[in-house]
Amino acid sequence: MHNLAIALKNKGFSVSGSDDEIFEPSLTRLKQHDLLPQHQGWYPENLHLGIDAVILGMHARADNPELLKAQQLGLKIYSYPEYLYEQTKNKTRVVIGGSHGKTTTTSMIMHVLKYHNVDFDYMVGANIEGFDTMVGLNNTSKLAVFEGDEYLSSPIDLNPKFLHYKPNIALITGIAWDHINVFPTFEGYVEQFRLFAQSIEPGGSLVWFGGDILLNNIAAQISAETKTYEYAALKSSLKGKQTIVETASGQVEVGVFGEHNLQNMAGAKKVCELVGIGSDKFFEAIQSFTGSSRRLELIAENEQTSIYYDFAHSPSKLKATTEAVKNQFPDRKLIAIMELHTFSSLKKDFLPQYNLCMSAADSAFVYFNPHTIEHKKLEMLNADEVKDAFGGGVDVFTNADQLFDLVEKINLKDVTLLIMTSGNFSGKDIKAIAKSLIE
Repeated sequence: MHNLAIALKNKGFSVSGSDDEIFEPSLTRLKQHDLLPQHQGWYPENLHLGIDAVILGMHARADNPELLKAQQLGLKIYSYPEYLYEQTKNKTRVVIGGSHGKTTTTSMIMHVLKYHNVDFDYMVGANIEGFDTMVGLNNTSKLAVFEGDEYLSSPIDLNPKFLHYKPNIALITGIAWDHINVFPTFEGYVEQFRLFAQSIEPGGSLVWFGGDILLNNIAAQISAETKTYEYAALKSSLKGKQTIVETASGQVEVGVFGEHNLQNMAGAKKVCELVGIGSDKFFEAIQSFTGSSRRLELIAENEQTSIYYDFAHSPSKLKATTEAVKNQFPDRKLIAIMELHTFSSLKKDFLPQYNLCMSAADSAFVYFNPHTIEHKKLEMLNADEVKDAFGGGVDVFTNADQLFDLVEKINLKDVTLLIMTSGNFSGKDIKAIAKSLIE
């Protein structure tokens, strides 16, 4: 939301906003752009008929006093994705969806477009090198590239975000059950991606990963008006630690690794072709792509140790990420640490989905904070239940200090350390810890 506020101000809009608590880095960035409200909290008296649009964040409550005042005044209220569509409805919209890999795939497309000086709007769920904000909007571009999230749009709009974008080009990376708090059945979750594919504008295109049987079924049922393009992981080899991609014009070194990233790259390549950037130009640009924040991000390294930080939290993401790191460094011991933090991951009924998902690691540790479970009002878990669900001899911690005290005592010679979470291990500065470990 704060990125959208900055983007709209940069576009020339008069922007104001509110929240009951503003954290870093949002606090400092809003202050830098003179967008920080004078007081935190809700002030319905600030709502008036001169406001053209109210953009409602997902985490506001339906009884928010400012929202109620906006409804009383009859102001136009948009969810976040509705407003992005409103700003780009006359442009070609590219939307990247999927249970995993959508941030990286979107980032790759954005990197290639920027490299070749293509003007475009964008929204992506991570900080990307070369971009000041995670949202960009302007008056001159004819193209928009959005990461398409399947989570709900707002407290008064319970449709998945990506159903609002009406893409001209849609890409789906794969489907693996997630967000069980709003999609309690796997079938209901899959249905959202079917609806997303059906939301493609007439004459548009669907790009999908052919190794996913669910996507094959969705593509087979798509309207005849929609062009379809299947992709598979790019062919590659390893030269030391360097990934080499085989192209029609020869071998190309790239800065990412892992089967899942080679799938993401193949999808990004097809999308770029559909917007006018050919294969050779794509590979010229992608060589300098090093990833997005917290997506297999190398945060510390010396000759004997590499430490990676990743957003992985769902079973499919954990499995793909641990296997990718082990395959990249086969001669090193892999120590993998993950935090159960999301609603789905902390749900007792969902835990069995994690069985053996970290089996590629030589040593695996799982952390969860019981206070997080209380905050989410879920049934309490105990360490033995988590250990049994994961299998494979994982060690489970409920105290982050104890976990990282243990890690500090491990000999990290010839070790790759992989740290995975969508949270922050109850307030730990992971990058600072990583730096201290290799020193």
